Amino acid sequence: MATFRYQQLDVFPATPGGGNPLGVVVDARGLSDAAMQRFARWTNLVETTFLLPPDDAAASYRVRIFTPSREIPFAGHPTIGSAHAALEAGFAVARGDTLIQQCGAGLLPIRVEGAGASRELFVQAPRARVLRRGIDASPPLRAALGDRTLGALPPALLEGGRRWWVAELADEAQVRTWRPDHAAIRALAAAEDGLGLCVFARCRERAFDLVVRAFPAGVGIVEDPASGAANGLIAAYVAQAEPGGALGRGYRVSQGREMGHDAAIRIRIEADGTVWVGGRTRTVIDGTLAWD
Repeated sequence: MATFRYQQLDVFPATPGGGNPLGVVVDARGLSDAAMQRFARWTNLVETTFLLPPDDAAASYRVRIFTPSREIPFAGHPTIGSAHAALEAGFAVARGDTLIQQCGAGLLPIRVEGAGASRELFVQAPRARVLRRGIDASPPLRAALGDRTLGALPPALLEGGRRWWVAELADEAQVRTWRPDHAAIRALAAAEDGLGLCVFARCRERAFDLVVRAFPAGVGIVEDPASGAANGLIAAYVAQAEPGGALGRGYRVSQGREMGHDAAIRIRIEADGTVWVGGRTRTVIDGTLAWD
């Protein structure tokens, strides 16, 4: 039976254990597609990733990302966590302050800022575009949002690495107290061949600017405690809709408290609308995987 280095990480934690768990198999050469999928199903984490040597000379490493049910081209917290593991294991070396990740969404730059426990990693989110906008743009959307009061920006279906419906709610309480109809969100995800629904609201608390909840029913997950991809799409939408607004150059996100987590995600938005999603990551388990 082959052995591999395996790390389990806490990605985007505001407090220890508050982030999104991620399993990373370092140097997964020798594992077949089926073996990777079986292991991802066995870990039962939101995502498990497999680091491989790049086959593009411009890349620092290649990563494959699996949910318990299927392989996906891109996700935010697995990207940040995989970069962390690649650096920690010496599997990749930053060029200056940058790594280049090769994945199903192409080549993505990752900025490395700081060192040690204070190090933060930021991935450049794939360019996003609005496909449709408005509460009546998709028949299942009203049912998915239920009795929630909407905020300033209309709901929108965005595509950029992933496809999500995003909806701004009127205030933080509308997000925090919501008990969504998960069957309705699954129907929305199926209708759009997307991940599901992500809701957000602007906040007045000094520690963060937005509260976010993400429901990726399209890949069989009820709720995600810290979603980099969804936050990247929200940021792209905000940057396009309100380039001169208070959030137009970046902000801080709180996510996961409603499910017993406490994640902190940082968003940076450049003048041309480029979005960077990042935060801290820590290693919780570092050991050996034996897998056939």
